[in-house]
Amino acid sequence: MEKIKALFSRDALAAHLGMELVELGPGRSVTRMTVRDEHLNLFGMAHGGIIFTLADFAFEAACNSHGTVSVALNVNICFLAPAAGGALTATAEEVSCSGRIGTYDIRVTDENDTLIAHFHGMASRKRDPLPGLEDDQ
Repeated sequence: MEKIKALFSRDALAAHLGMELVELGPGRSVTRMTVRDEHLNLFGMAHGGIIFTLADFAFEAACNSHGTVSVALNVNICFLAPAAGGALTATAEEVSCSGRIGTYDIRVTDENDTLIAHFHGMASRKRDPLPGLEDDQ
């Protein structure tokens, strides 16, 4: 699992935005970021795109945690509360993983454990190993 976790350090967008993969397990991940001034929208709240991207990073990690390439088929997000700053955490949990389809629920919370957003994702699971794991298969 550590080798798979290390692969996610190559996610250039996540690194650029200050997102970190905190935990990774089979079908599960936790990502975190600190909301910075450049992440705020016109109203001084975390931009919806930042919240979505944090949840999407958790989704990506959880559905690829099995060591084979998984890509998004469908995602949706519901924004439930504003986030003005501080740390945001996205926790992804696999709901089902049957054959070539996996479904995942991701909860984005703030430092007070307030639910900021709920993200649901469906992924297509390929047979190809993740880049860098080819020799491990």
